[in-house]
Formats: sequence, structure tokens, C-alpha cells
Amino acid sequence: MRKIVLDTNCLLMAIPKNSPYRVVWDSFLSNEYILCVSNEILEEYLEILSQKTTPSIAENVISVITNQPNVEFITPYYHFNLIQQDTDDNKFVDCAIVAGAEYLVSNDLHFRILQQISFPKVYVLRLSTFTRFLKGYDWSKEDLMLLNEGEVKYQRTTTKT
Repeated sequence: MRKIVLDTNCLLMAIPKNSPYRVVWDSFLSNEYILCVSNEILEEYLEILSQKTTPSIAENVISVITNQPNVEFITPYYHFNLIQQDTDDNKFVDCAIVAGAEYLVSNDLHFRILQQISFPKVYVLRLSTFTRFLKGYDWSKEDLMLLNEGEVKYQRTTTKT
């Protein structure tokens, strides 16, 4: 079973029933992947969920997470400090490394720095890409849209008449 670390912003987008990313939460509840968390990550989940929803909803979500059989609790004893721009993001990187997680799922661009670091290697997936794969797309790394890769930008063209 695949191990992942889920950034807080992605958790927030995956929980609402009408979210296009709801498959991430539903797949978690169906034990389709292992969610790796540390105490620091759970504390951030609780804090941000309490701010964005209500304290009781936040506590219920944390309770669900901590009671699922497909959660791996990680205690990073070493801090790699790979992200300098937003050092608070390092808790997710450290957890992913210690857990041996296949992917860290995040839309946070601070994680782009990880493409320049060859060891320890941490692959970061966008939430939209992880959602596609949970819906049945192939998991081959050649086809992944990693956060590490640049976004394709389209420009609007105007025609003069």
C-alpha cells in the first residue's frame, strides 16, 4: 500500500463533500493508502481546521485520522531543514523521509526546492495529480505531474480585425 504525507492545505480541500478532491478523503477512509503523520502535523491539522471550520469539526477530523488503521505515526528525531523559505513546511518533509513515503502531496510551491536535492529524495505531487491517480490513472513516475516540474502557462491570443 502506498504511503503518503498530506499537507494541511490539501487536507482542507479534500474534506468537503462537494470538493473535486473528495476522493482523497474517501480513499483514506477506505484504507486505499497509508497516511503518515507526526505529532507536529496533527497539531497543525487541528489548528488550521479549527480556524477554517469549528473546533468540534476539527477535533472530529483528528479523531477520525488517529483512529484509522491506515495511519502511520512517525516521530522524526532528525530534522533535515531542507526548506528555508518556510521552515514550518519541514515537518512534512521530515515525516515523508522518515516514513519512507512515496509522495508528499501538496500544492505549496515552497516544496519546489526539493527537486534540487538528490538525497534524501522526496517526490511532491500536486493534489490534482494525486486525485487523478486515486480515480484509477496509472502510477508510473514517467506520467506524473510532479510539483517539482514547471506549470504550463497558456497565453490568450487576440486577433486584430
